[in-house]
Amino acid sequence: MTEFSERLKQTRESVGWSKTKLAKHIGVSLSTYANWEYGFAEPDIKTIRLICKALGVSADTLLNLTSNPHKVEQVDLKTDPVVLSYGGNPVSDEDMEIIEAILKRHKENE
Repeated sequence: MTEFSERLKQTRESVGWSKTKLAKHIGVSLSTYANWEYGFAEPDIKTIRLICKALGVSADTLLNLTSNPHKVEQVDLKTDPVVLSYGGNPVSDEDMEIIEAILKRHKENE
């Protein structure tokens, strides 16, 4: 097995899909899909996009470019034009300071 084939199998199994279900969903034969999981072949970029969409993961995750499948792009709350609200109400400057303190503490504890 290759690194890609292992990651593909792990990701598919983590969402509870069978090989058959995923193959049908992305429009390839079961044997074609199985060859990817066994490491005999690899899909093209268009198909990788379909797989990622079906399994709800990023290409970085599927291609093992990141170890965290839930990693998201970082946002600087002070400089990025992000609109924050909770319950339909804007977050106040005072609440933003509390949020920043919590996030800072969380980062320090990682």
